[in-house]
Amino acid sequence: MKEQKKKTTHVSEEKKKIVSELLKLIQSKKTILIASIKNIPGSQFQEIVKKLRGKAIVNVPKKNLIFKALASAKDQEIHKIKEKIGSDFALLFSDLDCFDLAVDLIKIKSPSKAKAGQIAPYDIEIPAGPTDLVPGPAISELGALGIQIQIENGKITIKAPKIVAKEGAKIPQGAADMMSKLDIKPFSIGFIPFAAFDNSEKKFYPEISIDQEKTLEELNNAYFRALPFAVQIGYTTPETITFLIGKAGRHEKAISSLTHSHTHSDKTEGEEN
Repeated sequence: MKEQKKKTTHVSEEKKKIVSELLKLIQSKKTILIASIKNIPGSQFQEIVKKLRGKAIVNVPKKNLIFKALASAKDQEIHKIKEKIGSDFALLFSDLDCFDLAVDLIKIKSPSKAKAGQIAPYDIEIPAGPTDLVPGPAISELGALGIQIQIENGKITIKAPKIVAKEGAKIPQGAADMMSKLDIKPFSIGFIPFAAFDNSEKKFYPEISIDQEKTLEELNNAYFRALPFAVQIGYTTPETITFLIGKAGRHEKAISSLTHSHTHSDKTEGEEN
């Protein structure tokens, strides 16, 4: 029998070059961040990449190529990245801290129009006021949504605001079409960060959730709880000094009033004797 030859997998020079470049980025950059790029149109993807220029290198490699590059990395902790790589993802390589980079990604999200069937992120309202819509089919379309209108200077004016999609509910086709005509964009599109590896600390972050509004709200609440407590215990800071001076003034007045009352009482008793 003829000896069977073992099959060899041929890897093109182009793929070898891509793996080599990925490995170089993995080893040289402080942060490797994984972000979802699902449902991002090509034009907006390029716009985001442009805004990230100088802050991060954006790469959308094939899974098998990034897995090959990760397999060559010496640090075992970095291999955990593989667990988070699914479909519609991008890798961002940066010298920024991973949480700082995640905040930047949130900041550069761009407004997006609604599509029928999407879940409304909040109560979506058609505001009152003039529009650029001319009388015609738009009148019946607005009427179907229960929106009151009037015609002014040849254009449709909405007389009263109307919620056309409730928070958590699917957006109807008619509401989506009208929002598009009125250029109402209730959604935002951008890279959604969800995991990262810090090369300097050799630490993997399986979840990166950044909610700036919630964080600021929590900080404000903590500040307003801490301020009266700091004043109560007499803790001096630039924020408490005004309150402490005011508190001292009130105490001084109270003591002065008590002293005056006591002196007056002694004087009265002396006169009686």
